Amino acid sequence: MQINRLFEIVYILLDKKTITAGELAEHFEVSIRTIYRDIEVLSGAGIPIYTSKGKGGGISIIENFVLNKSMLSEEEQNDILMSLQGLNATKYPDTEPVLKKLSLLFNKQGMNWIDVDFSHWGSKNSEREKFDILKRAILNRNLITFDYFSSYKEKTERTVEPLKLIFKGQSWYLYGYCRVKDDFRIFKITRIKNLNKLDIAFMRDIPKDIWTESETCKNKLVTLVLRIHPKMAYRVYDEFDEECIQRNEDGSFNVTVTLMENEWVYGYILSYGNYVEILEPKHIREIVKIKLKEALKKYL
Repeated sequence: MQINRLFEIVYILLDKKTITAGELAEHFEVSIRTIYRDIEVLSGAGIPIYTSKGKGGGISIIENFVLNKSMLSEEEQNDILMSLQGLNATKYPDTEPVLKKLSLLFNKQGMNWIDVDFSHWGSKNSEREKFDILKRAILNRNLITFDYFSSYKEKTERTVEPLKLIFKGQSWYLYGYCRVKDDFRIFKITRIKNLNKLDIAFMRDIPKDIWTESETCKNKLVTLVLRIHPKMAYRVYDEFDEECIQRNEDGSFNVTVTLMENEWVYGYILSYGNYVEILEPKHIREIVKIKLKEALKKYL
């Protein structure tokens, strides 16, 4: 208990700068004599604490003091705080108090380098709430239920053990064990509707490599070769890894990328309009050709 109290005294002094022995005694529910003994212990350990009398006086710590700075390099301190900022931005529980204490210890108050909003642009509050429900269900190991719309617009009711949120291929997915299908499944989050968290716990380990474990994903993967017009250079470099891109002599791009074959992929290709040509595979080329013809009929 004394060790914990000593560390917390340091945190309080770093935060409040000056505090009276009486206030510390009330906070820790100990005697003022005990607080003064603690101050002696801290001073003996090399913590630069001093006392001042009179109005506004009390117990203080020397300004700009950083506790045990020699234990961690500047880069290590920044790495720790950035990691905590990342967790805090995702609303991971109980990170704010730790982040505040370490920021004080490292003398890096006000450091806030990241903000995370999982929902897509233009989404409603319900979409943001969906991610919050999924996060809490994953962390607390609670079952969830929802209606799911497949790429073929089929609606099914699911009861799922949520295991992980995944961002892949410009989309968010939920990975979990579906009790309806009695197997691991990957669900596109935008197709999840009427989501509810149940007060029913589950126990299940996550497979090491969920993409190789998921037969659903393996069976739907397709490698596309696209020729894209130079006017779309900004999208090419935004949306594809550099190793996927080959620049042609005429300024166009050949892009080779592996994606899940579904309606999203067809729509994604069509979003390039007349600035894209599918070189491979032939069956995707034919599907998009049919969709273009069907779309054209609406304007004739």
